[in-house]
Amino acid sequence: MRLLVDIGIAVLLDWLVGDPPNWPHPVRFIGWLISTFEKQIRRFSSNLYIGGFVLMILTVSSVVALYALAVSVCHPYFLRILNIYLLYTCLACKCLKDEAFKVKNLIQKNQVEASRKELSYLVGRDTETLTVEQVLRGIIETVSENTVDGILAPLFYMLVGSLFVYNNISFAVVFALIYKSVNTLDSMVGYVQAPYKEIGMISAKTDDLLNFIPARIGAIFMLMAGAVLKLNFKNGLNVMMRDHRNHKSPNCGYPESVTAGLLDIQLGGTNVYFGETVYKPTIGDKLRDFDVVDIDKSVKVMYVSESILLLLGILLTVLV
Repeated sequence: MRLLVDIGIAVLLDWLVGDPPNWPHPVRFIGWLISTFEKQIRRFSSNLYIGGFVLMILTVSSVVALYALAVSVCHPYFLRILNIYLLYTCLACKCLKDEAFKVKNLIQKNQVEASRKELSYLVGRDTETLTVEQVLRGIIETVSENTVDGILAPLFYMLVGSLFVYNNISFAVVFALIYKSVNTLDSMVGYVQAPYKEIGMISAKTDDLLNFIPARIGAIFMLMAGAVLKLNFKNGLNVMMRDHRNHKSPNCGYPESVTAGLLDIQLGGTNVYFGETVYKPTIGDKLRDFDVVDIDKSVKVMYVSESILLLLGILLTVLV
């Protein structure tokens, strides 16, 4: 039960505090590890597919080893504080909301160039020539994808990890850190375009595997959130069933199709990555044009779906 309380505190901290830029953050440290290991692997490895596997193993094992070291030296009271902090930093609800609202506010002020620049920090696609509608599409896709990647998936692994106990090690933390390590690898090197196609392949595939279950159950929680918010639940369900495969990722199509259906908008389509045009199918039906309020709606779906997963996870964990 104490682990569930710690997870609940972590969620609350994420909602209230978010990600202050001057605070130490494990994901930034993981990113530094990845960059450091990648440079050395590119320098010495002749086969970047194998190098990508080494990159993933080095990153994940280093993160877990450092946590195990912290467990071995921390007083139990400080260890609990550390666990709560690490759990909280594995969630990104407020951070994602704040970034989405930055784009929204810039669009409302007709600062299109600035909104493109802000979006470029969040997506892999080229943003320099995007229209306002394309910027809105990009930020809504980002919120919907990261509702799983940044919130529901790490929370899912925290809840699963809370079922396991070994000495003072919190498997809720271990599972969340492993997930965030792989997810960060995918964000940094998991592209199909050069120069990451080879070195990022194993990270991308592993991220797909870890998100397989969270994406599917997360889509259900997003649908439930849409019902709570009185959005178009029926259309959300229909579009998810029809269009969840209309994405290069085996997982991202689920949250994006739910969002498209709930909001009666069309996501997906062609984007440009590193100067290369990538043609993609659309997701959903264009029943209306985009509006800045769609950002608010997608953010509300994110918060409510997280709340539903947390409450249901606590209930099931207690029963087990």
